[in-house]
Amino acid sequence: MDQSGITPNTSNQQLVNNSDNDSATALLQEKRARRRENLGDVTFIEYMTVGILCFVNLINYMDRFTIAGVLGDVKNEFHIGDDSAGFLQTAFVVAYMVFAPIFGYLGDRYSRRIIIAAGVALWSITTFVGSFISNFAMFALFRGLVGIGEASYSTIAPTIISDLFVGNVRSKMLAFFYFAIPVGSGLGYIVGSVAGAAAGNWRWGLRVTPFLGAVAVILITWVMQDPERGHAEESTMKPTSYRDDLRALIKNPSFMLSTFAFTCVAFVTGALAWWGPQFIFLGLNLQPGVEITKERVSLIFGGITMASGLVGVPMGAWLGAALIKRFPRAHAVICGAGLLVSAPAMALGMLLTQNYFYAPFVFMFVGEVALNLNWAIVADMSLYVVIPPRRSTAEAFQILISHMLGDAGSPYLVGVISESLKKSLGSGHMETPSQSVQFRSLQYALFVTCFVEVLGGVFFLITTKYIVRDKQKVDRAIAEAEAQSSEPSHSQANEENMNEE
Repeated sequence: MDQSGITPNTSNQQLVNNSDNDSATALLQEKRARRRENLGDVTFIEYMTVGILCFVNLINYMDRFTIAGVLGDVKNEFHIGDDSAGFLQTAFVVAYMVFAPIFGYLGDRYSRRIIIAAGVALWSITTFVGSFISNFAMFALFRGLVGIGEASYSTIAPTIISDLFVGNVRSKMLAFFYFAIPVGSGLGYIVGSVAGAAAGNWRWGLRVTPFLGAVAVILITWVMQDPERGHAEESTMKPTSYRDDLRALIKNPSFMLSTFAFTCVAFVTGALAWWGPQFIFLGLNLQPGVEITKERVSLIFGGITMASGLVGVPMGAWLGAALIKRFPRAHAVICGAGLLVSAPAMALGMLLTQNYFYAPFVFMFVGEVALNLNWAIVADMSLYVVIPPRRSTAEAFQILISHMLGDAGSPYLVGVISESLKKSLGSGHMETPSQSVQFRSLQYALFVTCFVEVLGGVFFLITTKYIVRDKQKVDRAIAEAEAQSSEPSHSQANEENMNEE
């Protein structure tokens, strides 16, 4: 029999591969059927875990903004200007973003409970000790140490929620987690100023969160659940090398595009949080018959920021949960649309500040609500397009990029542009520019944030092209890893077949 035209027999290898693929497909379908899509399916200990993480997130942001609530007193005691006062935030952010990748690496490989507890203990102790320091350089150093402690928590906490839940339940729990950000930020201003005023010393404002931090350490150590990585998705995947992790993240278009988009969000929020009250104060005081203090403007602005977060974060999560089943690209579309709506609203608020009293606050509220739509959703996207043993590294990488290119530099950049414009808008020979010149130069500088918002919206919309494919890749990889681990005979057949060849 002439065998020259017969295809070589590789059916054994093909059967093994096909069997693996069929097993993976069956497991993937079975997992989707078992997913808990209702909050009623969540256990008490899981609720407790999310509650503890939210509590820590709350006091985390309280601690960040306590200094801002007493910044005037800090400047007076240390005899520093705006540049040195801004350096306190720079020291915090730089330490925060530099150490985030380190904790991301550790969080993918070691006990997250221990890492988080140690981090919360570190920033609680350094905040408390720092409140007694009278030397500015040492005080700034301790603010940097606070950033290190907070990096350990912020990097790892979302991955624990990701490992406890999937689907809509995960989105809702992440929304609850990020809901603590605007509330904690507002409470930071309030606690710092109220506690300092009550004690007659601004330093007492820094001594509230450390005691709450001690309670958090106890809850983390004895109550919080630390699930196996990939627990909710029943993943059996093992960590890869750090180089492989970074290479995979860089090649992941959905993750990288959403990271660049979120960097734009960080840029805008950083600039507005720093310069917003000052800009509104200058504009309103240019109106005839209007006299308003910086303290009142800061209070109103802080209230708007808190309220917009309370509305925007849950709204984004609700829209995402309502649309994702019918439109798989909904998360990226909502984030992109939010930024594209926020940009003109913010621009109108800035344009109307000099001529109207209430309109700027209304438009800025609308702009901030639209901006806050993305908080929970972008976190969810960043997690479900990355395999479970790589998620802490992904969170750390995103924190590093978004802070390094976002809010670490945006307040300074806006200030530099404003100072440059003062020279061209003013008469040139005056040492102190008029209030009108100060307002217009800062207004033009802040328009940069509107452009950055549009850029971020474009990044999110481009993400829609890849988001479904990249999520399916992760689901498939998890299912294939489990299929291979549950059927070791396949791998043995592969090895025997290779040996025979």
